Formats: sequence, C-alpha cells, structure tokens
Amino acid sequence: MLPKLESGGVERGTIEITAAIRQAGMVPLVASAGGSMVPHVTHAGGQHINLPLHRKNPLVIFQNARRLAKLIRERQISLIHARSRAPAWAAYFAAKWTGIPLVTTFHGVYGLTGLGKKAYNRVMTYGARVIAISQYVREHLLEQYQLDPGRIRLIPRGVDFAVFGERHINSERLASLTRQWRLPDEHVPIIFCPGRISRIKGQHVLIAALAQLTDMDFLCIIAGKDEGHEDFRAELKAQIIASGLEGKVRLADATKAMNEAYQLSQLVVVSSSKPEAFGRIAIEAQAMGVAVVATDHGGARETIIPNETGYLVPPEDPTAMAEAIRYALTRDEATVRAMADFARRHVQRHFTSDQMKEKTIAVYREVLQLNELQPSADCPTEAEPLHAGTHA
Repeated sequence: MLPKLESGGVERGTIEITAAIRQAGMVPLVASAGGSMVPHVTHAGGQHINLPLHRKNPLVIFQNARRLAKLIRERQISLIHARSRAPAWAAYFAAKWTGIPLVTTFHGVYGLTGLGKKAYNRVMTYGARVIAISQYVREHLLEQYQLDPGRIRLIPRGVDFAVFGERHINSERLASLTRQWRLPDEHVPIIFCPGRISRIKGQHVLIAALAQLTDMDFLCIIAGKDEGHEDFRAELKAQIIASGLEGKVRLADATKAMNEAYQLSQLVVVSSSKPEAFGRIAIEAQAMGVAVVATDHGGARETIIPNETGYLVPPEDPTAMAEAIRYALTRDEATVRAMADFARRHVQRHFTSDQMKEKTIAVYREVLQLNELQPSADCPTEAEPLHAGTHA
C-alpha cells in the first residue's frame, strides 16, 4: 500500500517487491490512488487496486480502512504491507478488524514539529515488523519512537542489475537523451544532478559551487520534476543567469532513462540540504561506475566510501562541493577506472535489488509464522478514532 504509483524510490521498490512476491509463490495486490506506473504492477505479476490512499483526511482514511477490510475478507489476504503514513493508518485499522498482520516500511525521517505530527507518524511503527531502509532511519526509530529493536529489520534499498549496467544501455534512449539534453558534439564533462526540484534537494548549493569553477569546462544537467516547487525552479534559473553559468548549467525534465543518463555522465552530484533517508541515486551511479559527490549526512554515509567510491562534503557548503567536483573531474584515467570498478563491486556486495527482495520476503514469512499479532503498548485500540488533529 502506498499513496500513488508515480515515479520515485518508494514506487520503484513497490514494483520490485511485487515481482518478488510473485516469484515466491504468493499473490501480490498493490493498492494506491493510481499513476503512470500502474502498468508496471501488472507486468510484475501483480494486480492494482485503486483506492484514494493519498488522501490524509481522517474520514477518507476510515473509509479506505473499511474498503480494505472488505477486500481482505473477500480475497483472503494474509498480510498487509504499508509504505507511507496515510495508507498505513487505513492498513492499521483494516488489519486490526480482520486479524491479519501488518508490516510497515519507514522510508523517510518524517518531521516532528507541529500539533499531532509525531502521533500521525507513529503509525509507521505499528507493524509487527518495521523495515528501516538505512541505519540512519533505524537510529531515528530508536531515538524518537523508542521502538523495540527486536521489531526492526534493516533492509537497504537495492540496485537492479538487470536494469543498470553498460550491457543494458539502449541506443535509442541514449540518442534521445543526448538530443533532449542538447549535448555538444565535442567532449565536455557531464555533471548529472537528478532529483525533484526542491530547496531541500540543494540544487542552489550546487549552482553556487559551480559558480566557483568558471575556469573549467563542464555541462551540468539538473533534472527533475518541479511540481509544487515552480517558484524555486524560477529561482534556480535566475541564479544560473546571475552566476554567469548560462550554457554550462541546464534545468531539464526528469528522465526515465536513468541507465543512459548515468552512462552519459562523468560525475553525479547529490546536493541534498536535508539528510536523505537512503538515497538510490548514489548506489545507482556507483553501480554504473560513476563517481558521486554527495552531502555528508543521512544515508549517503552508508552507501559511499569516501575517496574510494565517491566524495562526501558538508551540507550547504558550496566551496567544499566545488573542491570535490574539481578533484573528481581532474582525476587521472587509472584512478577513474579503479574507483569505478571498486564502486561497482561495493554495490554488488551490499546494495542489490535481489538482496532487498530476499530480505523483504523473509520478513513476510517471519510475520506470517507468528500465531497472532500483538499491538505494541502505545498503539491505539480499534475503538479509538483517528483524530482530525493527527493528520499532516
């Protein structure tokens, strides 16, 4: 269960787990409010159930819970897995009413300020098992929610090597992306910064860093959706012009041809000002043998080995980022090849999609073997309503 099936790490992970459930001999149903990735559910062997799970209104959540309970009984569903807060509240009540176990995945470090915010977040700790996608998230669960460590399962996100890798490069997508990005015929180092356009993603810091490198040749592609952040995109455009970086920094739409995007790039930058709970970009780039410059907090500390598979810089520090970018783009060929090879092996050893799927299925089997689901002491009872004040 998740809010929508548009692009994103949660959505892509859902498709991967759907395939894993089918491969394990179980029947996967995916519930969401729909989106462009719904056909991928069918392709992965699952069935999509359309519910307004993106809605945070308590009445809608309660209605979703009733629909889910009916679906659980009709389809004899054995387990429910919630991957976001509003869906998790509906899942929690439906699971309680029908007596089936609940698993949750804590995909992010949710904000704690505001009336009822922590109470609203806490539903993500109500699973019989709570999956943390990084050690950073696990520590957050222990510190902020005092969750029993015996209920936490650490399962990092993973790269699908059936998708990422030089042998999976599609020449037509590569040519199309080259045209879309308007890449010059002559060789110029490409710096790729993917991710939604948002201040917390720190694209403004990257532009400030690049403004310190005007003596270098490069083309930086900042690619991502700006939905809800159109004003910030306009700020970035103005910053590019004011920094004299027109022609050297381009804002582009998000691309689904990520494998080809990494292939075209000499360097990937993850400039997030706010810590990433995990950060798929860093492991995907390393899987493709591309060096990464990332901010030194959150999940990046767990996925990047400093100076061996990439470079970590303090957040909100354009000068440090500029120095790291300069160094990364001026490495000799032997260093580039050695780091690329080590980065690929690093990801293959620790961060593969197969490992993520196997560990998740193992959690399902573990939970299904429990005789009954005992809610934690701080869980609300079935009789307690979801108060209006608890929604974000």
